Amino acid sequence: MSENVLKFVGARIRDLRKERGLSQEQLGEKAGFHFSYIGGIERAEKNISLLNLAKIADALDVEIHELFGYSYSMKMELSDKEEEITEILDILLRQDLNDLKRVKTIIKEVLRD
Repeated sequence: MSENVLKFVGARIRDLRKERGLSQEQLGEKAGFHFSYIGGIERAEKNISLLNLAKIADALDVEIHELFGYSYSMKMELSDKEEEITEILDILLRQDLNDLKRVKTIIKEVLRD
């Protein structure tokens, strides 16, 4: 199980890095690491410390919890419905409290819950 954590966090870092159009070298420079260290993390070869994880999150301009976005699939593969919910949750986690309250109102209105 612990090896899966390294794989999922590494994959998440790689995906976020690519979304931002950064090379491993560029991310390493922004976070203060050598590109080979970034590669080792992405390949699950390095057991990254929380302090270094925070530096990488800052360099990617995300909250540290967003690096654990794949943790849902560690125990089982997600259904299509669960994947949609996970994507919605990722979007919601990036919003401020006022926006969340508006989204909640809209959801209640649309779904009549």
